[in-house]
Amino acid sequence: MGVVTSSIAAKFAFFPPNPPSYHVIGDEACGGRLFILDAPRRDDVDVLQLRTRRGNEIVAIYVKHPKATMTLLYSHGNAADLGQMFELFVELSLRLRINLMGYDYSGYGQSSGKPTESNTYADIEAAHKCLKEQYGVKDEDLILYGQSVGSGPTLDLASRLPNLRAVVLHSPILSGLRVLYPVKRTYWFDIYKNIDKVGMVNCPVLVIHGTADEVVDFSHGKQLWELCKEKYEPLWLNGGGHCNLELYPEYIKHLKKFVLTIGKRTTTNGPKKTRTDSGDQSKPVESGTSDGFEVGCDHSEISRNSLDSQLVNCKKSKKQEKSRMSADRVDRCRRKSLIW
Repeated sequence: MGVVTSSIAAKFAFFPPNPPSYHVIGDEACGGRLFILDAPRRDDVDVLQLRTRRGNEIVAIYVKHPKATMTLLYSHGNAADLGQMFELFVELSLRLRINLMGYDYSGYGQSSGKPTESNTYADIEAAHKCLKEQYGVKDEDLILYGQSVGSGPTLDLASRLPNLRAVVLHSPILSGLRVLYPVKRTYWFDIYKNIDKVGMVNCPVLVIHGTADEVVDFSHGKQLWELCKEKYEPLWLNGGGHCNLELYPEYIKHLKKFVLTIGKRTTTNGPKKTRTDSGDQSKPVESGTSDGFEVGCDHSEISRNSLDSQLVNCKKSKKQEKSRMSADRVDRCRRKSLIW
């Protein structure tokens, strides 16, 4: 089962838009400054090409806000690239009054290389390095945002940054294998083992998930939230799917509240004393859709106990867990372009 399942997980993990939705050009009249050909030119947006430690060259954009005090590093979902995310990134920067960097994984858009789990970790590290060295962003002022498959590189980096300001997980996955099968242990061949990393994050974590998500079951977001060290009031969008949560008015309202709340916090090197969760987080939010955005190995199979066992003692929910997606359902979602 191990090698076969690993191959299936890798097969369903990455679906970059083909062809890419944008092109990058250099304008000699602007000193060779880079622009995205298929997006409006903006003085407040820098287009960058970054070299990763694995030798790939990835494309990133940095959206500047004149009153920003914090920066958000956004890792997008599986079937998207920067051309498709451009307008959303600009809108988020404007609405939240933050600087925002988004990047394309290796093999996505105009980024070189192939999309793999290891490459995505190197990709987000290159973006983080750029924020620190080129824009002077400190971890204390940095929010990591991971959407769907982007929750993998986001949590991997967040688990290694002790002074990070905050994390947002948007329709996140427990792990790649758990999207396909309801396994209760972490196997060596699994990818994006978020369930084992989220407990190592030392900052406030906001989880956003739709209750009607047919690609990554709602239970993924709930279990990750339950395992967080420092929980922030989650946003469970009633009837929300996998690719439409930005259309709900509660989405931007809750994000604004989150950014304002963490902006008032004083970061420390030790455990945080201030709780940021409130209210009844087990109930999904009743939502409308107005006022939102318009826009291969020969090793023997090895298993170990994971953080799944901790969920048994969790007091937040005693309901029977919904069955997670089967491979057949993932394949149907692939044909609908709804890929995690």
